[in-house]
Amino acid sequence: MTQNASASPLHDLARQHLAADVAERWIGLLRPGVRLVAVTEPGPEDVVVGRLGGLPALPADVEWPVWEGHGPLSFVASVDCAALPAGDLDIALPDGGTLAFFYFDGQIDDGDALVEVGDPGSQAGARVIHIPAGVPVAERALPAVDDEDVEFEAYPEVPLTARVEWTAPDSWHPDVMTALSSGGAVKDGGGHPEEAGEFLDKLWDLDREADHLIGGHPNPVQNPVEYEIAHGLLGRDTDWHDPRVAEEARGWTLLAQIDTDHAADMMWGDTGALYWLIRPQDLAELRFDRAMFTWQCC
Repeated sequence: MTQNASASPLHDLARQHLAADVAERWIGLLRPGVRLVAVTEPGPEDVVVGRLGGLPALPADVEWPVWEGHGPLSFVASVDCAALPAGDLDIALPDGGTLAFFYFDGQIDDGDALVEVGDPGSQAGARVIHIPAGVPVAERALPAVDDEDVEFEAYPEVPLTARVEWTAPDSWHPDVMTALSSGGAVKDGGGHPEEAGEFLDKLWDLDREADHLIGGHPNPVQNPVEYEIAHGLLGRDTDWHDPRVAEEARGWTLLAQIDTDHAADMMWGDTGALYWLIRPQDLAELRFDRAMFTWQCC
């Protein structure tokens, strides 16, 4: 990684406000991620690695993704894998090609149909398409929709640059609860230990930009995202404290997070975010059809 943990504000914060052993446990949970930074007017020094919105460039034999019975998905973002600093991450991104992200955003049905992790059939409302390097592509026009009264529009195009950062898991993630507890063991499960309060307050106060991420830890709006994926896969009736939820959650890693972004006219619910997660083995095998999607909002 081009930056080390000792240079991270997260590292400094933990060292300043936590006991040494607790700080080391928490620092051990940090993961490198690529923050995608929206720039409306890239300068000469800005390396553009992808974009929000606009129209996708697709191969001739790739159809625009459609959720059967509902309609076409909206093109959300794309990233150039070769341009990403993928070598600084702890996930095996493709060496080249493009990842394109699509989502059924409610334009067509005024938000009636929702893509929910607890409803397996609705996962067709979110797609990741990997376009291998060297495959000819062309910008694809918006597909027609059946209802002539519906105006299906593309999001404004916003270029993205990249920087590698250390990312922290959500403060309510069970691994964090364990790391912050005396002796590395949660005693009552009722909350964070009192001695970690100042650290968590300072962590919350860190200046955060829009969280467009590739890899690293997701930044949840509500529950830890990995646990939401795991709970949805195990079934809505599964107890959240069932050990199988934690076991399943550890098998998933963030592929991409696309936040609400006003420059691109993207608003996911009430200032929410979109999340695509994938199992590391599926990522290594380029099985993006096995990625899981969820979204959260305030």
